[in-house]
Amino acid sequence: MQPRTGVVPGIEVLLTDSIHLVRGKRVGLLTNHSGRDRAGTSTIDRLFKAAGVTLTALYGPEHGIRGIAKAGEKISSSVDSATGVKVYSLYGDVHVPTADMLRDVDVLLYDIQDVGARVYTYQWTLANAAAAAKKPIIVLDRPDPIRADRYEGNILAMKFASGVGQHPVILRYGLTPGELMRYLVGARMIDANVTVVPMQGYRRSMWFDETGIPRVNPSPNLRNLDAELLYPGTVFFEGTTATEGRGTDDPFTLIGASWMTDADAIAAELNARELPGVRFEATTRTIEKGYKFGGETIPMLKVRVVDRNAVRSVEVGIRMLRAIYARHPTDFKWRQASIDRLAGTDRLRLAVEQNTVDALVKEWDADAVRFAAMVKPYLLY
Repeated sequence: MQPRTGVVPGIEVLLTDSIHLVRGKRVGLLTNHSGRDRAGTSTIDRLFKAAGVTLTALYGPEHGIRGIAKAGEKISSSVDSATGVKVYSLYGDVHVPTADMLRDVDVLLYDIQDVGARVYTYQWTLANAAAAAKKPIIVLDRPDPIRADRYEGNILAMKFASGVGQHPVILRYGLTPGELMRYLVGARMIDANVTVVPMQGYRRSMWFDETGIPRVNPSPNLRNLDAELLYPGTVFFEGTTATEGRGTDDPFTLIGASWMTDADAIAAELNARELPGVRFEATTRTIEKGYKFGGETIPMLKVRVVDRNAVRSVEVGIRMLRAIYARHPTDFKWRQASIDRLAGTDRLRLAVEQNTVDALVKEWDADAVRFAAMVKPYLLY
């Protein structure tokens, strides 16, 4: 029996109230391990067994349809062992579905749990697929896990568009997957025929753990809600020679480097700033092999969330970058192309180097106000 309380995700609404959208049609599904109902049943299995629905193709984003591939790892196309349905990878040699991949599809469904951050790749896989498909797209909506009423960071400058940000969207964008697609289509950033199947019982102020939907890690290195909350800021460290915590027990809440031997002093400096909702602690971790500093035990900063409603995650990342850079201007190095793509601008890198991050924070706060006004017509909840 299905649970009867909490937020009802789009897949359940589709099958109970909106089945007419797919009945009698050949259905393609862009999904991964996070696409499931409240009982934990995969959206793949729900659609495969649904009367009047013919599931003809599956499409997998970064990490694959089962969510086990590493970040950035190319994935080959295959056949789903449970259903026998062809699985096309959209994170390998191609990033958009080709005409051949869509030949047996009348409508393309999307059901993936996102994290509300521009640099996460799932939403751009959807946007690319929607623009390329030239067929109806149905988004089965899901929550923004870190609240859908908070906007942070800068609006991406198109000269820095990439796979981690393809359109003028803010870093912490405060939208559900369906709302983001409504914005991209409504603002004429992509040309697509998109229908959203909304959730039932959802409020914008909800955190994911308030929805009643069982948690599934959206990707291998986002293992809890605190990590997802901090991710829009700490992800910047992917574009540096410091580690963002991959290869530890809690990526994106742990930042460090072998040369950061003054972690205690950096933590004290950051705590003196009294950034809302967080505290910093010096610690150490042994990094798994295959990651930055693999096999080494290194000093790190642990970011502890003490009031999640107060956290400004993008500013946390900015202040950490500056504090570490200021003490280690030689050892700390940028992966320049990467940091500028992640930030959607070169302004972050330059502000950290030139010690103008106070002005940058104010500039990006103004971007957040603008973005909130831009997306307001496309909100569903």
